[in-house]
Amino acid sequence: MRRGIRGVTATALVAGLALAATACGGGDSNDGANSGGELSGTVTFWDTSNDAEKATYRKLAEGFQKEHPKVHVKYVNVPFGDANAKFKNAAGGNSGAPDVMRTEVAWVADFANLGYLAPLDGTPALDKTDDYLPQAVGSTEFKGKTYAAPQVIDTLALFYNKKLLKDAGVEVPRNFAELATAAKKIKAKTGATALYLRGDDPYWFLPYLYGEGGNMVDARDKVVEIDDGAGVKAFKTIKSLVDSKAAVTDATDGQENQLRALKDGTVAMAVDGPWDIEGARAGKSFKDKKNLGVAPVPGGGTAQGSPQGGWNLSVYAGSKNLQASYAFVKYMSSAKVQQQTNEKLSLLPTRKSVYEVPAVKNNEMVKFFKPAVDGAVQRPWIAEGNSLFEPIKVQMNKVLTGAATPEQAAKATGDAYRKLLKDYK
Repeated sequence: MRRGIRGVTATALVAGLALAATACGGGDSNDGANSGGELSGTVTFWDTSNDAEKATYRKLAEGFQKEHPKVHVKYVNVPFGDANAKFKNAAGGNSGAPDVMRTEVAWVADFANLGYLAPLDGTPALDKTDDYLPQAVGSTEFKGKTYAAPQVIDTLALFYNKKLLKDAGVEVPRNFAELATAAKKIKAKTGATALYLRGDDPYWFLPYLYGEGGNMVDARDKVVEIDDGAGVKAFKTIKSLVDSKAAVTDATDGQENQLRALKDGTVAMAVDGPWDIEGARAGKSFKDKKNLGVAPVPGGGTAQGSPQGGWNLSVYAGSKNLQASYAFVKYMSSAKVQQQTNEKLSLLPTRKSVYEVPAVKNNEMVKFFKPAVDGAVQRPWIAEGNSLFEPIKVQMNKVLTGAATPEQAAKATGDAYRKLLKDYK
């Protein structure tokens, strides 16, 4: 889910689903190969996928064991909201870190900068690298080295209930102004609120910012941009949508509340990503799967844009089983596994060759999301990239609750960025 900092919560670490009862943080000290060169030992894998995805990822890990019977994979599902801090605590304390982690794209540069990730250049982990989508590679690199293998790429889109929009007699909105206008008809004809707005998660703020032609920072020229006119307009848009009742929002638990509202039909639309396709289809509103529509994220006053997200596979620098870990990353990022992931979960592959497979090419969600990904906005892949979201989260809450004006929120976010990024103007 990648995918920004979706679902930031303080949930507890889910108990490990051990495929073998072995200790966390690496296995045998023989670096993953016995005297005959065959891979062996233990690979602990931290999977950050959501509830609708984790069973598939566990089975994929089991598939690696079938290919390498002397390697034991310990699968642990870690809630996304906990994973970043838990990995830093484990890696920084040199105790309990996994050998391999499903790493959100914004985390790679941060972890690599701290020295927690093993460079993958020249290792078996990076296999057929010319097959990767160019935009998927950007988040794996830091200071001239590669610290992860791309596994899933994604972006945001507008999920909509076709029946509700048809009953209301409205078209799919092309921009947020059209959405606000359509909201009155939707409410009057169906009783549903037009949009669920993720006010709890700053990743979902980016389409509003991009829609006004803005950005968080210019990493090349080292300039803070979020406190310019576009940033102010973005804060004004989210405030206006909520105040006009075109949208409903929550300060917490937005991931679950949004999905539930969409599934139950209490909202007609939600900005979401491919990771929630299967979750949405499990709801009563989408017993007919064809009722779930997907369209580009609505634009703003001057543009339309959605952030590039996704998931990579990284190896802990302190792993005692590097060779087996590299092989596991190679397997989990392979075309075969990416095809299986797409067929089971509709997640988007990072390998070009997988899009040529008929079953993938004909997937209706791939047909939409692949062009959307191709046009997605690359975020700044800098060590501080993930930290740029917290100031936005604080100010979104203040704007939506009336504790700050859009102008004050944009300025406060920019001030926070300049404290974080000492050499930025």
